Amino acid sequence: MTYERNKEILNPKRFVLIGFVIILGIILISTSFYTINAGNRGVLLTFGKPTMDAKIEGFHLKVPFIQTIKKMEVKTQKYEAQASSASKDLQIVSTSIAVNYHLLSEMVPEIYRDVGIGYNDRLTQPAVQEVVKAVTAQFTAEELITKRPDVKEKIKFELQERLNERGIIVEDISITNFDFSESFNSAIEAKVTAEQQKLKADRDLERIKVEAEQKITQAKAEAESIRIQSEALKSNSDILELRAIEKWDGILPKVTGGAIPFINLNASI
Repeated sequence: MTYERNKEILNPKRFVLIGFVIILGIILISTSFYTINAGNRGVLLTFGKPTMDAKIEGFHLKVPFIQTIKKMEVKTQKYEAQASSASKDLQIVSTSIAVNYHLLSEMVPEIYRDVGIGYNDRLTQPAVQEVVKAVTAQFTAEELITKRPDVKEKIKFELQERLNERGIIVEDISITNFDFSESFNSAIEAKVTAEQQKLKADRDLERIKVEAEQKITQAKAEAESIRIQSEALKSNSDILELRAIEKWDGILPKVTGGAIPFINLNASI
């Protein structure tokens, strides 16, 4: 009896069965819980059907083999795209744009149910392309440059109108570049050059006017000075002799022709 019992205990099939049960238990335990990392939300699926409450960060339990979890990021994400379109004046423009957005946490299950994890390709990308083309068509090529902040705000508003209701929250956008045809770029460059030359000509003209006014003012001052001196000479002839004395170096002319020096010394006594 003892031999038969020991033989039964040491039966390899028994060890295989015990090992299978242990492994199965480990699998059941390991698949009965899950964790959601920070910046993510989880969608719990029961036989593939999502529950409508998003699972927040932390430790959670689920039924093994029956329930699965899909994790979706709710942190700020960046989508960059390039859209080619025609401006209001029929200029071809290529717009480079960057969109910052995030998923609305409470709508994560609905987003997964409606579009799955490919929401970026199915919702974000088409909306960006359509809105950029529609907005750039409302401005001329020159306005796209001079009114860039207005273009940006209009694109941002239109994207928010389209995506926010689908649970994709548009935070901000950046227009990184407008690229036009070579002919338009040459026309813009020529226009800028002409404006700069006109500005320089205006500055030169203003400078010439100021210089002319300065010369006129100086000439008027000199004329007034001459007039005053002339009036003074008319009223007092002795001023001429005084000026001559002031300029005389004290040396009498060597050749006088018998004439008396031009200064009347007796008149000064």
